[in-house]
Amino acid sequence: MNWFSELLTEPSVLQAVIYLSLICSLGLALGQIKIKGVSLGVTLVFFAGILLGHISDRTGLRLDPQMVSLAQNFGLILFVYTLGIQVGPGFFTSLRQGGVRLNVLGIIGLVATTGTALAFMAFKSVSLSDAMGLLCGATTNTPALGAAQQALLDAHPDRLSSANDMATACAVGYPLGVLGVLLCLIILKGIYGRKALMTPKDQTINTFVAEFHVSNPAIFDKSVHDIAMLSHLKFIITRVWRDGKVTIPHGDTLIRKDDHLLLVSHKEDVAALNILFGDKENTDWNRQDIDWDAIDNSHLVSKHILVTRKEMNGVKLGSLHLRNQFDINITRLNRAGIDILASPSMRLQQGDRLTVVGEEDAIRKVGEILGNEEKVLYAPNLIAIFIGLCLGTILGAIPLAIPGMSTPLKLGIAGGPIIVGILMGAFGPRIHLATYTTRSANMMLRQFGIVVYLACLGYSAGGGFFETVFCLKGLAWVGISLAVAILPTLLCGLVAKKYFKLDFAQNAGMLCAMMANPIALNYASSVIDNEEPAEAYATVYPISMFLRVLLAQLIMLAI
Repeated sequence: MNWFSELLTEPSVLQAVIYLSLICSLGLALGQIKIKGVSLGVTLVFFAGILLGHISDRTGLRLDPQMVSLAQNFGLILFVYTLGIQVGPGFFTSLRQGGVRLNVLGIIGLVATTGTALAFMAFKSVSLSDAMGLLCGATTNTPALGAAQQALLDAHPDRLSSANDMATACAVGYPLGVLGVLLCLIILKGIYGRKALMTPKDQTINTFVAEFHVSNPAIFDKSVHDIAMLSHLKFIITRVWRDGKVTIPHGDTLIRKDDHLLLVSHKEDVAALNILFGDKENTDWNRQDIDWDAIDNSHLVSKHILVTRKEMNGVKLGSLHLRNQFDINITRLNRAGIDILASPSMRLQQGDRLTVVGEEDAIRKVGEILGNEEKVLYAPNLIAIFIGLCLGTILGAIPLAIPGMSTPLKLGIAGGPIIVGILMGAFGPRIHLATYTTRSANMMLRQFGIVVYLACLGYSAGGGFFETVFCLKGLAWVGISLAVAILPTLLCGLVAKKYFKLDFAQNAGMLCAMMANPIALNYASSVIDNEEPAEAYATVYPISMFLRVLLAQLIMLAI
């Protein structure tokens, strides 16, 4: 049995895989335990890693440090990149709709957490290096820690011990930062109430269906194209009811007095369209129980068509001439769970779902052109994933020179991949690169990445962790870390709810990004049945992370 003993005790690739797998298994098993309906999920993988790291330090057992470092970094890169891929298709839409508001809140939280940490330094509770380490730990931002250490050593090469103390303080603050943000989310979830979680935000809020009675003389006997030119508003007329008959309009279709029109537009434009067309009918056409195939007893039906042919990636919808060729109307396009008003200039992406109105035979032919074979979407597009991982890592390593700073700024292995993931998800189809993955496949990759990352991070922090925490200085660090993690986060969350009217999903995603906390994001995603927390996270994270890294260097150089 010597081989087995050597396998478990001698540093090697196999030994690292065995112990890291044990950490992940133990942490995931413990994470399934619920106390009063609350479980910490993958978070306990981190603490299982700390436990094994502590035992390893006490017994002299060592894992190959290069293997642990590789697994930790690759896990984080995989997590943030696949997160970016998933939210990328709807990222810029969400950024335009609420991104400024979310980022303003993120910056407010960034200033609040930094101010809290520096306040303890001002009252002589901790040194500057310790305060920065605790800040980086409480905000779970290791790139900021690296930037602060480098800035300190560039300015004071003889202060290596202070740089090491900064790393130790970060190791103490990190798990407390994880717990602090999780605690804030649990408190906020209780404040929002159960209804906010059971009724996820309607993802079709970007489009709105309404019926109008044409009574404005200014548009009588004008074509749909001419009416569209009269206003900057975007709308699609899906049906025209006239004298008991229903038709699908085209650009040259003339609109008559007393016509009834069924329109798809943006909800905020409905009031203006009411002025343009005349009178809006009271019928609610946005109910989920409407049978679109029988609303007017005609031969027209409404079907969903999936874009599954790779050749359609990046193709402009208008270039296919589907409306004129098959006498159909494409009203909406659903991408990443978000309904978007269809337009001729819109580029298709594999996985898009189009709402098509027309005769059943014509819709079937459109489906043959676009693919409409759901099983095709289950095949993973691994080429796009590995290309993105490569580009994201390179982007994160590029040194960005900032005037007045001696040390170039880098986005790091967390910032680079998520930015590339977002860009690949949003624009990959334009270069005919299929980036679509099913939600289950994406979640599998994200979960795998974050679990491996947490296992390695916990193991690395476990050596000497308990000895550091359970002393007078360590207890002070614990209190400061909890204060930095909880007070600004909870305050920012309450402000976001009361004054910015954010729902729980957006609020949770914003707070997790503000604190650079993918672990808490995973918890938020587990209690919200949509991608809204991830979208808010991806909207805020790049700017927040960049500013935290920049601010950490500026503080170390300025003070």
